[in-house]
Amino acid sequence: PRVRRLAKAISFVMAKVPNEASSAEKPIEVVDDGTTPVLRPQNGQHHGGGPSDLREKAKRQGRVYRLRPAVKQYAWGIRGADSRVSRYALESGTIQQIDLSAPYAELWLGTHPSGPSKLDDGTDLSMVVDSPQGQLPWLFKVLSAGKALSIQAHPDKERAIRLHAENPSQYKDANHKPEMAIALTPFEAMCGFRRLSEIAVNLRRHREFAACVDIEAQLQVFTAAPTDLAEQRAALTAVFQSFMNCEPEKSKAELAKLIERLRAEQSKSMHASGACHVNPPPDDASGAVATVESPWERKAARAILRLAEQFPGDAGAMAPLFLNYLLIAPGESFFMAANEPHAYVAGEILECMACSDNVVRAGLTPKHKDVANLVDMLAYTMGGPAIEFGILDHQCDGTHTLRYTPPVPEFEVLVTTVEPGHEFVLQPVDVPSILICVEGIGSTRSAPGPDGDEPLRAHQYELKPGQALYITAGTISLVLSCDAKYKGPLRVARARQNLHFAQGPSSYY
Repeated sequence: PRVRRLAKAISFVMAKVPNEASSAEKPIEVVDDGTTPVLRPQNGQHHGGGPSDLREKAKRQGRVYRLRPAVKQYAWGIRGADSRVSRYALESGTIQQIDLSAPYAELWLGTHPSGPSKLDDGTDLSMVVDSPQGQLPWLFKVLSAGKALSIQAHPDKERAIRLHAENPSQYKDANHKPEMAIALTPFEAMCGFRRLSEIAVNLRRHREFAACVDIEAQLQVFTAAPTDLAEQRAALTAVFQSFMNCEPEKSKAELAKLIERLRAEQSKSMHASGACHVNPPPDDASGAVATVESPWERKAARAILRLAEQFPGDAGAMAPLFLNYLLIAPGESFFMAANEPHAYVAGEILECMACSDNVVRAGLTPKHKDVANLVDMLAYTMGGPAIEFGILDHQCDGTHTLRYTPPVPEFEVLVTTVEPGHEFVLQPVDVPSILICVEGIGSTRSAPGPDGDEPLRAHQYELKPGQALYITAGTISLVLSCDAKYKGPLRVARARQNLHFAQGPSSYY
């Protein structure tokens, strides 16, 4: 009897198991492209490396996820709804309303622990990234700068490891931070040291600047042979180190004198109507004409007055006298390597970098200044960065893509434009990527496979400025569409690991 009862039980269970062949014939429909929540690790638990985490990540590959970026409200950000960061954060669901009195400075898209992005169910992006630590090698940002950022540089890997070990509260990771900026609006920045000949002109013309540099350093500037790069670099090093180590009270007093003189000169050069003379009027009744300034000198003088208003008493306002002052147009870009001085001044950009938040500051900031490390770490090369417009990666009827590829392996950015009434297919690649809409309205959907079969997941998402998607490695082709009813194009930016680095310099930009 026991055997008969066991046989009946087995027969009953087998009857409940669906026939494999018949179930395979039924179409699988996915109605919801939402995410499945994952249990977050408790405080102190490691995440991203355990067997259960790896199984969970495996189930989450081959998909596209809506992202909620992190928002940084640094004091230099553009305030209220004028900031692209605030509007993007509102559209992505990161914030529920815009505080019109608050600055919105940076939008972070990535896995850096200081500002990790989340899926639309609140899950950290690191729980989906298919790598041992759940980390992307790059960090993608949108910046809205209403006033100048600090004079700064980012350490190379060797120094980053040392700084993190010595001062982990200030230098929060052990990675280098080369970065690339792509202008969304006209963008102003100070990048790299001026040529020594220009610094010599500024030392002669601005006695207040010269008073902050010791005589020996000035002599090196004026006596360095124009063709001797080693002498030029030694002179640049001496003048910058001397300026940065000038007694704060002295540099503050000299800055006040410089500002007073520049304002007086600016006032003298103005017509009663408010228009400005291209060349200054006579100095006195004798008719002697004042020294004629070149355009770059006038631009530097205006920049000093502007920075001094933003940071009263900060000698860093003299930075335009030794750093190149750039203005780039939307779509133009530049790359800043490790150990190069820079300070972004105003405007909005896309920024992509190695996954790090290490910044060594020395001026134009109330934050921690590490002058000794900055002076010691700089490469002291002269001339500004190359301004590039990207490489035309593809161009078809109604669509084109510009590729911005820097000379580092961690990242590159592709900006795709889709005109109304057209579509573009993002082909799958072997690395994950993050896509953000920067202009226009459109949508995504999964493309049919090579055999014409419809994919299991539709990946249908609306795209508006600020909405972002995480695209896992090897995801099925994704169609970007811009409906013919819209008046302007859809434009999206996509960050990913640099797939052209191995091809060498010919593939950069």
